[in-house]
Amino acid sequence: MPKFDLYDGHGDPVAHLRGFYSKMRGDGRKDELLMAYFSQSLSGAALEWYTCQDTSRWYTWDDLAQAFARHFQYNVDIVPDRLSLTKIEKKPSESFREYGFRWREQAARVNPPMEEDEMVEYFLQALEPTYFGHLMLSIGKSFNKVVKMGGMVDERLKSSKIMSYSAIKATTQAIQGGTGAC
Repeated sequence: MPKFDLYDGHGDPVAHLRGFYSKMRGDGRKDELLMAYFSQSLSGAALEWYTCQDTSRWYTWDDLAQAFARHFQYNVDIVPDRLSLTKIEKKPSESFREYGFRWREQAARVNPPMEEDEMVEYFLQALEPTYFGHLMLSIGKSFNKVVKMGGMVDERLKSSKIMSYSAIKATTQAIQGGTGAC
């Protein structure tokens, strides 16, 4: 029994179908086997979709594959554009490096493809002011170097060696909001 990569409803459904089909090649590619084991390659929303289907209407592997690809095609159709990249924010729970990888994955889906310097420019636009302020001098550097530098800023923020702009702004507002009475 092959070990399947699980498809959770994200990503290219056709790529998943191809991967599943190639892992099953040793089984003679019989429609019955492909159809019987396909659900074992699914998880999350994809498995939920599969269990809600009337499998009796799928007579061949091609029937199942076409229904699957058609249902999850939106993952391919809804590709990010340059503007949407500037709206991808770093989650509080992720490191700067994790954020950079997540952002870069989305940038790779943009059409037409982005050049390295353009990618850095849009990435910087997506950053919150603290990171932007420390990384804007990295224009002209590779995306990987920008992410590495961002990781260093992240570490310095966590260790309180530098302050975030939002903390500085809150402190300034608190000082200015004081009565000033002696």
